[in-house]
Parts: sequence; C-alpha cells; structure tokens
Amino acid sequence: MSEVTYAPSELRRARYAVAAVFAVHGAVTGSFATRVPWIQDHASVGAGRLGFALAFTAFGAACAMPLASRITHRFGSRSALRGLLVLWTLALVLPSLAPNMLTLCLAMFVYGATAGMADVAMNALGVEVEQRLDKSIMSGLHGMWSAGALVGSAGGTLAAHLGTDARLHHVLAAAALTVLGLLACRWVLDLRPTEDEEAPPRFTLPPRSALLIGAVGFCAVFAEGASLDWSAVYLEDHLGTSAGLAAACTTGFMLTMAVARIVGDAVVNRFGTVRTVRTGGVLATAGGLLIVVADHPVAAMGGFGMMGLGIAVVVPLCFAAAGHSGPNPSQAIAGVATITYTSGLIAPSLIGGVAQATSLMVSFGVVTVLAFGLVLFAGVLRGGERTSVKVGPPDAAVPGPRS
Repeated sequence: MSEVTYAPSELRRARYAVAAVFAVHGAVTGSFATRVPWIQDHASVGAGRLGFALAFTAFGAACAMPLASRITHRFGSRSALRGLLVLWTLALVLPSLAPNMLTLCLAMFVYGATAGMADVAMNALGVEVEQRLDKSIMSGLHGMWSAGALVGSAGGTLAAHLGTDARLHHVLAAAALTVLGLLACRWVLDLRPTEDEEAPPRFTLPPRSALLIGAVGFCAVFAEGASLDWSAVYLEDHLGTSAGLAAACTTGFMLTMAVARIVGDAVVNRFGTVRTVRTGGVLATAGGLLIVVADHPVAAMGGFGMMGLGIAVVVPLCFAAAGHSGPNPSQAIAGVATITYTSGLIAPSLIGGVAQATSLMVSFGVVTVLAFGLVLFAGVLRGGERTSVKVGPPDAAVPGPRS
C-alpha cells in the first residue's frame, strides 16, 4: 500500500469507522441466524438437507474470498469495502426468499460469497489501522462484530416471538444495515497500492507458519459457527422449546461473545495470550458438556453462554500471533483468516450431517472435543503475546505504515 502519514485524530476516526463496519457485518449474521428455523420450515428441509444447503455458504466463500484482495488492489480499500459490504447486507434477503432446496442452496452460495469478501476486506483494514496505531485493537473490533450480531439476533428474536414473516424482517433489516454500512465506510482509511505494486494472486495457499495458528482458530470458529446457526434449532427440536425462546438462546450466546471480546484486551493484558486461550478452552469444553447432557432449556442456554465466553477472544489473538509469524506477516494473517472463516462456514453443514446420521446431541459432542483442542494447543499463539498485550494512549500512534 502507498506510504501515507495519518494524524492521530484521523486514525482514531478510521478505527471507529472500521468498528462500525464490523458491527454492521455482525448484525447481518445475527439477523440470519435467529431465523434459520423459519427458513428451514419455509424451504421444507430436514436437518440433513439444511446442513447440505448451509455447506454452499462455505463453498461460495471459498470461491470468492481470494477475489477480495484483487478488488481492493483495483479500487482502493474504501471503495472496495463499500461495495462488498453493500452486497453482503443485501444478500441477507436471499435465504428467506428460497421456497425449496435448490433455491436455498443458490441463495446460501451468494450469501457466503458476499460474506467472505466483505469479511476479508474489513479485517484487512482493521489490521492496517492496528499497525498504524501500534497497539492491539482487533479484539475490540471483533467485539463490535459480536455486538452487531447481538443487535441483529435481538431483532430476530423479537420477530420470531411476534411470528413475523422472515422475508419482511430481512428486507427491513437489509435496508437499514445497507444505509448504516455506507455511512461507516465514508471514514475508513482509503489505502491504495503503489504504482509498482503487483496485483495479488487470485489464489494462494496459506503459508506454513499460519497452519498451526489457523488450526487453533479453526477450533474456536467451528464452535462459534455451530452455536450461531444450530443453537436455536437445538433448543427447538431437541428440547422442545418455543421459537421465541430458541431464538433467545442465540441472542444470549452472542451477548456472552460480545462482552468477552469487548473486555478481551484487558484480560489478555492481565493474564497473557496463552493462559487466556487455555482458560477459555476449559470454559468452552465445560459449556459443551453441559449442552450435551442438558435436559432443560435453561441448562442448555447456560452451556451456550459458557461456550461463547470461552471462545470469544481466540480469533483476534490468532490474528495477532499470525502477524509475528514467518517472513510475511500479511500473508500469514490472510492465511489464518481463510482457515478460521472457512471453519465457521463449514461448521453448520457438518453439524447438520452428523445430526442427520446420529443426533444433534452427538453433533455438539464433536464441538466439545474441538473446544478442548484450545486447551491442548494454546501454546502455538505464544508469538502473538507482545502485540496482544500492548496498550498505549490514542495519541501514541505511529503515523504511516510500518510494512
């Protein structure tokens, strides 16, 4: 990217703008997740077929995510993020319009493609702002994503409780979020490549240094994706709760994620990266076990809350660790982002497949095993401790890129 010097006030404004973008992105996800049972009924699909349709989300993202870097290179970071974010907010409408299995698969493909490209673009900008501020902000940004998802899921919970048609709900939500996203993008950094900078490749494998870090992120994001898309279905189908209470479980999960991420920097500053992730893994594992054995909705909701608290800060810390691994930090960050994001997209479909073959209870047993992986492999994030715990006043920013 071009060598540009930014005043501390410009960087603070850009930080808040990117945070708002993260919140909008999360609100789309929350709005969708709480209405999955409605979409499932509308398309007349069972758990296995729903899982298959959700797999097209991962397929669409895998096909489209590599294009995000090229779009940013071509149009600049601000214009690229603005366009990709609008495509993502509008794609929210598509799944609820699908009347059958075929159209649902097509809708989920587009939903995943736009989600993945917008996610890559906003995380890349978040990392750029973090480098210029010379302090960790990624946990807070992901906290804003969770806060946005919480708002979106709260709206979905209310809509489900009132029996509102998800098509109307998603049209109104998409319109509001599109406007908010366009407003936020006005103040993000407008970074452009230098004249001699080559366009990024259409596809590149993650560097070796990112694989272990990405594996840790995979475990956390798998649990997050499974809980987001299946917690409501789990309570409604497995425990026989009402649609409103089932949707409230998803909202509660996102609440614990938001709170943990917002305070995450302070926790990591106190206890360190490895200890934070390892303790979180213990908490998430205990939550998974509670979900599996629960015979009452309140116990299951408590388990989902523990799961959210345990996995919340793992992904931001994976980005920090990737930034200190290998000779090419930006490539490592992109590799970790691809691995972790793909995990979140394939988790719902794999949960559906296991549920079809066995039961949803067994599916969340798999999630619990992966959560325990955080306890075993937290040590690979040790290289990110310096970035994760660094704290400084806003005016201590280092102008211009350091790469």
